[in-house]
Amino acid sequence: MGSFDFVTFFFFVAAVIIFIQLRSVLGKRTGNERPPHDQSVRREQSPAAEGMDDPKVVTLPRRGRETPGPDEFAAVDAYAEPGSELNKGLRDVVTADPSFEPKEFVGGATTAYEMIVSAFAEGDRKTLKGLLSREVFEGFVAAIDEREKRGETVRSNFVGIEKSNIIQAEMKGAEANITLRIVSQLISATLDKDGEVIEGDLVEVTDVNDVWTFARDTRSRDPNWRLIATEADQ
Repeated sequence: MGSFDFVTFFFFVAAVIIFIQLRSVLGKRTGNERPPHDQSVRREQSPAAEGMDDPKVVTLPRRGRETPGPDEFAAVDAYAEPGSELNKGLRDVVTADPSFEPKEFVGGATTAYEMIVSAFAEGDRKTLKGLLSREVFEGFVAAIDEREKRGETVRSNFVGIEKSNIIQAEMKGAEANITLRIVSQLISATLDKDGEVIEGDLVEVTDVNDVWTFARDTRSRDPNWRLIATEADQ
């Protein structure tokens, strides 16, 4: 075999080996694939969503969009009693967004809850902007502005969440609304401009009961949810 034939044969063998290696990699899913949009609790990039590449942004797990199959409601039935209003609402959400899973959502929402509570105490508007609807964000910022005008500060230590569960789910057109009851423990005190405690306590742990509602447009490829309503649960 001449030198030209040997070189040709060598490159042919190398090409076959590379092709086999590429095929073995490209033909598999590792579980680390990213969807077209970042998996964080925020909407698509817009003037109102600047600064969303912050590493503190929450990630909610999401599978690719697909049509619900026969077993698609298994996670819903395991979470809420079949035939109940909550089960029906969750099934409606899954029908609109087959990637939705109750337990995964609760995990992401409770992480967002801690971030929001801490960001509000710290006056961190940047973090709040990525997690709240426009209306809720404006309300939070107004409260922070008033607090700062009075020269007040908040010292807060998030102890943990005792319980978090979905109590209502519904579709409002194409928008999915999920409401959770969250029971948490918090050490929080508001100090005046002289550093004196005017509300709360610097060491006492307080039980906090909240009802928060998150929403997402299921027509969007963006998987992110935002807080749209809050209220204290008495």
